[in-house]
Amino acid sequence: MSDGTIRTGVAGAGVFGGYHANKYAEAEGATLSAVYDRDEDRAKALAEKHGVAAFSEYGAFLSEVDALTIAAPATVHAELAGRALERGKHVLVEKPIAMSLDGADLVVAMAEEAGLVLQVGHQERYVADALGLLRRDPPLVVRSRRLNRFSGRAMDVSVVLDLMIHDLDLLAKLTGTDEAEVLSCEARREHGTEADEVLVRLKMAGGVEAALSASRLASDPTRDLLLSYPAGEVHLDFLTRRTDNSTPEPLAAALDDTNAPLALRDPLAYGTKGFLRAIREGTPPPVTGADGRAALKLALLVEEAAKEQLA
Repeated sequence: MSDGTIRTGVAGAGVFGGYHANKYAEAEGATLSAVYDRDEDRAKALAEKHGVAAFSEYGAFLSEVDALTIAAPATVHAELAGRALERGKHVLVEKPIAMSLDGADLVVAMAEEAGLVLQVGHQERYVADALGLLRRDPPLVVRSRRLNRFSGRAMDVSVVLDLMIHDLDLLAKLTGTDEAEVLSCEARREHGTEADEVLVRLKMAGGVEAALSASRLASDPTRDLLLSYPAGEVHLDFLTRRTDNSTPEPLAAALDDTNAPLALRDPLAYGTKGFLRAIREGTPPPVTGADGRAALKLALLVEEAAKEQLA
């Protein structure tokens, strides 16, 4: 960063790594400098698209960047984040932050001790914040459905750590707690060893009840969120971009608003911008390591209940 330009890189040259690379390539005050993947051909394919260096050796890749996004398989998130922080690099790690709370705690502590930015890729909360939902009192009931067709991706983890963790992060943010009780849980497995579909009912420490569904087996994709308040409901359909609000409090924006803020139009770009701003200004990132740990804590609670159902 000798001239103020942040040299960025992406670790993991899959689909999501490609998305992150695009955002860095477009970002002001930053340059995409390198791509890393254990698969050398895949690293080269993404790097050549942007005209940057490709690496299949992580240490050499780290020498070329000031900050990076980790979009590798979830099972190596904490390891790659830790190695980057040891080298003095700012880290944006995709969800989940780690596979265990001990792993999350270690990464968070390393970033704090080194004075480095650690951000976690929970983009869904940017949408809720832009709509003004995070400035309201907690809802009474939360219902979320995130149902996808089978794609074969992210099979190293369950649907809880792959998909539902986004909704668990939002639930923790809406309610202000990561303490919960599992009221019921149903799980189904069709591919591999991990749960492919989970339906769970939770009661949060403050009394909010939540019904969350996540699937990678759905025939008809569904992605919506229903928040029930004493005076009405807010329903968001993320596929049709429809917003319904029967509460007396207006929303700050609508999903289909053509003049919507960046957080609604492009949450990934918004998160990238926030990450780079935190590096430049020394301010907290939009989603901290502690936030990522809270989502992971809830995810591991649901994961345990799902495994009991599949045993």
